[in-house]
Amino acid sequence: MDYETVIGLEVHLQLNTTTKLFCGCSTRFGAPPNSQTCPVCLGLPGVLPVLNERVLEWGIRAALAFDCGIARVMKFDRKQYFYPDLPKNFQISQYDMPLAQHGHLDITMEEETKRIGIRRIHLEEDAGKLLHEASETETFVDFNRTGVPLLEIVSEPDLRSPDEAYQYLIGLKAVVQYLDVSTCNMEEGSLRCDTNVSLRRPGETSLGSKVEIKNLNSFRAVKLALEYEMKRQALAFDRGERIPQETRLWDAKDQRTESMRSKEEAADYRYFPEPDLVPFVIDERLINRIREALPELPARRLRRFQTSYQLSAYDAEVLTQHRSLAELFEGALRSGATPKLAANWIMGDLLAYLNAKGLEPDAVKLRPEGLAHLLELIQHGTLSGTMAKEVFLQMLERGVDPVELVNERGLRQIVDPAALEQIVDEVIQANPKSVEAYHNGKVTALTHLMGQAMKQSQGRANPQQIRALLTRRLEAAKQERK
Repeated sequence: MDYETVIGLEVHLQLNTTTKLFCGCSTRFGAPPNSQTCPVCLGLPGVLPVLNERVLEWGIRAALAFDCGIARVMKFDRKQYFYPDLPKNFQISQYDMPLAQHGHLDITMEEETKRIGIRRIHLEEDAGKLLHEASETETFVDFNRTGVPLLEIVSEPDLRSPDEAYQYLIGLKAVVQYLDVSTCNMEEGSLRCDTNVSLRRPGETSLGSKVEIKNLNSFRAVKLALEYEMKRQALAFDRGERIPQETRLWDAKDQRTESMRSKEEAADYRYFPEPDLVPFVIDERLINRIREALPELPARRLRRFQTSYQLSAYDAEVLTQHRSLAELFEGALRSGATPKLAANWIMGDLLAYLNAKGLEPDAVKLRPEGLAHLLELIQHGTLSGTMAKEVFLQMLERGVDPVELVNERGLRQIVDPAALEQIVDEVIQANPKSVEAYHNGKVTALTHLMGQAMKQSQGRANPQQIRALLTRRLEAAKQERK
């Protein structure tokens, strides 16, 4: 492609406070429609909004994590637009004096670090939600979400490919989850992303016409939509066409973008200072207190995992992408597990289970000490690899300790030499054709005999010991025949 892609992202995060941005209504997800509203969030005449102090603190917390400069004075503005899910016909947001500006997030692409600028982070209230599924001819409005606190994180146009955009979102989500200020659940709408994309000739410094893409409900959708839009715009340029500045929707079914409306400019929203909220002076002592309470963030934990536990860069990156995985790993180590073995089980069996079930790490019942006990049972030979996988699945499903499961189901591996020799003798006697085939040079016959021995032991025999015993007996019998 003879064009350079320029991408900027706008991420909207619902902060998981218990009450809304300017009133005391609950923010609980899934409540009956229009059951969590009041005159303030509905904008009825005569009401006055009051800023939620926790929202301000969590906004500062997020801004500091992205190394932003915090405003000493911030104000709220009215953003005017008319839509059925906006009961006031304006949204309380921030325009020229936002909470924070000039931060960054570092991403890694092909083992190289790239810094993506964050232009601004500001607070605003969410709108309601339109529901179309209940009727083909009517649209319903649920105002429960109206007034829920949003943190909007606007990147600089520093991204140059869909893959970079994808990595930026993965990294941003990880930081926010470590801060514990948002669930980042895209299915519930607590994390939403709009993209801005344009093309230009290599070497050009001016930006092309910006196309915004909405209706993106997953990071993969962001990547696919950007890939499509890059090709669409490039083909239009090749034909000598002008790219209009517009907002487009992503059609996940047909895998394409569709024009929605011409893109608004700031003037279209007729911003003006919110008259019911005075400008806020942010105390330096508050900022310092929040900074001192910040947790260890993913990038720092990744470096520590490499130096402290001798993990590879890849292993450390996987384990630190989600706070729950990192804490499970370190908790297992505190309970006696070895780093590499714990990492392998988390990155292998646990992630495979989560992917198959479509779950987030927070959803499983696995306790760090339980994982450590499982690894100890494997190392001591109490459980074979196959048995350990079965026990691990039960641990995930039921949240019980592996020692309890082993005792409950009699799953201890048979390692007693006398018991294993008896199993081998019985298998050899019961399978003369396989024994004969082995003697005639068909080494694969050993695999069949191994299977029969494991079956007879109900999977509890130690495979290595069984193989060694079978091989020794069969070779001894072969020598006697000579």
